[in-house]
Amino acid sequence: MVTYAEHLRKILAQTLNSYQILKEIQDKPGDLDNIKREMLKINGFLKVSLNNIDEYKIPVSDFKNLKSKFGLYLENYFFEKEIETMAPLYSDDVHRIKNMRFKILEALEDRKMIEDIEDLIEKL
Repeated sequence: MVTYAEHLRKILAQTLNSYQILKEIQDKPGDLDNIKREMLKINGFLKVSLNNIDEYKIPVSDFKNLKSKFGLYLENYFFEKEIETMAPLYSDDVHRIKNMRFKILEALEDRKMIEDIEDLIEKL
């Protein structure tokens, strides 16, 4: 049986994996679809962590703080609509693709959320 901590660790690791993929995208024409896919994965992982993981069942007290950061991220950053609007017009514009990717990465790094995810994974 998988414990809450193990389940959370897997979700957080998948989040970091998608974050790394976003960092490594080369900003070529057509990469907007890849950016959107990874961003949607991250949002899904954060929603699962936020809604399905009970912070009181995780032995590390840092999760409660991180969980609030997930909520703030999901509440304040909504890139899906922007990407859908941008895609038909600028899907081949590498500068706009790069700017969108950087905005998403900046949002993920806001309030040191990615660093906190890395730290929590080590503690779990």
